[in-house]
Amino acid sequence: MTMSDLSRRSVIAGGLAAAAAGAAAGSARAASTSSPAAVAGENGWVTSTMARMTLEEKVGQLFIQNVYGKDATTPDDRNLPLYGVASPAEVVQKYHLGGIIYFAWTDSVQNPDQIVGLSNGLQKAALTQRSKVAIPLQIATDQEQGVVTRIGPPATQFPGSMALGAGRSAADARTAAAITGRELLAMGVNTNFAPDCDVNVNPLNPVIGTRSFSSRPDLAAQLAAAQVAGYQRDGGVASSGKHFPGHGDTATDSHVAFPVITHTREQWESIDAPPFKAAINEQIDMIMTAHLSFPALDDSGNPATLSKPIMTGVLRGELGYEGVIVTDSLAMQGVRDLYGDAEVAVRALLAGVDQLLMTPAMDDAYAAVVQAVRSGRIDPSELDAKVRRVLRLKYRRGIVARPYADPAAVAAVVGTPAHLAAADSVTDRTTTLVKNDAKALPIAPNGKKVLVTGYGVSTTATLAAALTAKGATVQTIQTGTSPTDAQVAAAVAATADKDVVVVTTMKAWDPSVTDPRGGQQKLVKQLLATGRTVVVVAVRDPYDIAYFTSAPTYVATYSYSPVAIEAAARVIVGDVAPTASLPVDIPVAGDPATVLYPFGHGLTY
Repeated sequence: MTMSDLSRRSVIAGGLAAAAAGAAAGSARAASTSSPAAVAGENGWVTSTMARMTLEEKVGQLFIQNVYGKDATTPDDRNLPLYGVASPAEVVQKYHLGGIIYFAWTDSVQNPDQIVGLSNGLQKAALTQRSKVAIPLQIATDQEQGVVTRIGPPATQFPGSMALGAGRSAADARTAAAITGRELLAMGVNTNFAPDCDVNVNPLNPVIGTRSFSSRPDLAAQLAAAQVAGYQRDGGVASSGKHFPGHGDTATDSHVAFPVITHTREQWESIDAPPFKAAINEQIDMIMTAHLSFPALDDSGNPATLSKPIMTGVLRGELGYEGVIVTDSLAMQGVRDLYGDAEVAVRALLAGVDQLLMTPAMDDAYAAVVQAVRSGRIDPSELDAKVRRVLRLKYRRGIVARPYADPAAVAAVVGTPAHLAAADSVTDRTTTLVKNDAKALPIAPNGKKVLVTGYGVSTTATLAAALTAKGATVQTIQTGTSPTDAQVAAAVAATADKDVVVVTTMKAWDPSVTDPRGGQQKLVKQLLATGRTVVVVAVRDPYDIAYFTSAPTYVATYSYSPVAIEAAARVIVGDVAPTASLPVDIPVAGDPATVLYPFGHGLTY
C-alpha cells in the first residue's frame, strides 16, 4: 500500500528528538560566536593579522591545495613536480597556504589516527614558519556522504543527500551533518565541501545524481539549510554549498568537458536558486562555484567560475552573499578550455572568487596572482577584502583558537556506537520500496537459498552477510558495472537451485559510460526470465527501473555505502517497514517528459 501523508509526517516528527541535543549545543555555540564581544575579537584579530602580512602571505591564503603523503614531514616525491618541494609541510610553508584538501588518492585519509596526525602536522607547519603572522589552515575534504565519501569506516557513514531527500526529514538531514561534522573536527578536518545544493532535474546527469537531495527545489532547499545548521552550528566545521549557480540540469560532466545550462533566468530563479538562498539564509561559510556556462546569467561563454556577472553580480549583489566563494577544482576540464592555468587563477579572483581550489600549476598561478596585484590588475583593496573574508571564517569557525585536534579524543568521537546507531536509524527511513507487484517482500530468509549478484564487491558481500545472518544460505556472484556475457550466463545458471535472487544495479541506465556493454540491463532481464523471485536493488540512481520495467520488485537505496545496503537488507527481510518516498520523478526510458514513477511514490508493508 501507499503510505498516507499523515504517516509520513509522523516519520519526520519522530526524527526531531535525535537532533535536539545537538541543535541546542549548536545554538549555544552560534550565539557565542555572534555576540558583540565575539565580533569585536574577530575584527581585532583579522585587522591586526592583515596589518602584518606581506603580499605573498595574503596571496597564499587564497589557495587550497592537495598534497601527497600520509604525514606532514615525510618527503613524498609526488609533490615535487607540483610544488618543487617534497613534504606536505614544505608545501604549506613555501606558499603560506590558506588550506589543504584531503583525498584517498593523496594518502591523506587512511584511518582516523593517521588523519589527526597529518592534520596536526600540517597545522604545526602553518603556525611555525618564519613569518610575522601565524595563520592556521583550513583542512578540508568532500565528506558529502553517500557516493562522495572521502573518509570511510570506522568514521560513521550515511547514505547521502538523495537518500535524505527520500526520508523527507530535516531533522535527520541535520543529524547526519552534525555527526559527520563532529567526527571530521575530531580528526582535525575543519572544513567540509558539503552540502550539494544542486537540484537534480536531469535524470541523465552523470556527475550530480544522488549527490542532490531532490529534483524539487523546495525539498532541496529545506534539507540544504538543515545540513548547513548541522555542519556549522552542531558539528563546528565550515560548510560549502555547491555548485553555484547550479549543476543539476546537465548531461555533461564538468570534470572532463564544459557543460552549458540552458535554463532561462526565470527557471534559474525557481529551480536552481532556492537551495543556495536557503544556505545563505543559514549563514553558510562558503559557496563553491561550478565550471559551466549559464547563458541566461552571463552570455559571454565564460564558465561561471570566471564570470563577474555571476559571482559578483548575482551571488554577491542579488543574493547578498557575504561569505567565502571558493572554486571547484581548477584541475577540472570545464574551467581549463579557454585559458591557461595561471590566467584562470587571476580571472577567477577578478570575477569575485576568494579562494582557488587545487590549481594544477601552483608556481605559475601563485606568481600570476602576485603580479596581477603588483600591476594593479587586481586592486589591492579587493585582495584585502578576499583575505579578510578567509580570515574571518577561520576566526569565527574556531580554527584560530583551536587549530589542533586531540589525538587522545578521536576514539571517543569517531564511529562511536551512538553515532553508528543514529546512522542506522536515519538510513532505515531512506530505503524506498518502489515496486512490490508480486508481494515478494518481505521475504522470510531462514532456510532460503539466495543468490546475491550484480554490482559491487563490497556491496554484494555486505548484502550477502546481512542475509546470511538472518538464516539464508547465500551464494554471491559479483558482476561489476559492465557484466560480460559469460558473467551474465554464470549468474543465470546459479539461479537453478535458488529460492530468491537479489540483484544490485549501479547506474544501469548509463550504457554510454558506466556500462558500455549494457550488461546490467541484460543481467536483470535474463534473471527475470528464469521465473525465480527476483528482487532488484538500485544502489545508486533510482532511475534504473525504467530500463527493465518488467521487474516486479524494486528497491532504491541511493547509495552503495554499507550502511545503506544493510538498511536495504532489513527492509528485504521485513525487520524494517519501508517509509521513504521518491525524491525525484523516475521518467520513462528515452522519454524524460513522461513519468513512470512520480515524486512522492513509495510503498510500505
